[in-house]
Amino acid sequence: MNTKAEAKEYRLDPLKWLLVFGLIAVGVVGNSHFSAEPLLYRVLGLLVVAALAVLVSLQTAKGAALWRLMRESMVELRKVVWPSRQETNQTTLIVIAVVVVMSIILWLLDTFFGWVASLIIG
Repeated sequence: MNTKAEAKEYRLDPLKWLLVFGLIAVGVVGNSHFSAEPLLYRVLGLLVVAALAVLVSLQTAKGAALWRLMRESMVELRKVVWPSRQETNQTTLIVIAVVVVMSIILWLLDTFFGWVASLIIG
């Protein structure tokens, strides 16, 4: 098989990125220009512009790679064995117990060294 036929070619990527940055600039300037309009309309307009910018950026090589990474991450996330509620509670209690014990030990050490320092200093 020809690897060149399998690989998708991304043409005009710099122009697509320029369009993405242009859309972002239009969103920022438009939001400022239409500041007298209700917030709901400005937010909806910004969401539309952001969606267009994302769609254009996904047509670039970097955007396609990011989308592929996100899909593969979701596949890996489904493979994770999550702890049960009981395991989570037990682990949390162990962490809390260790923190309390270490706090007491450090407090005792601080008190001891403070007492030694006060004996030395006088």
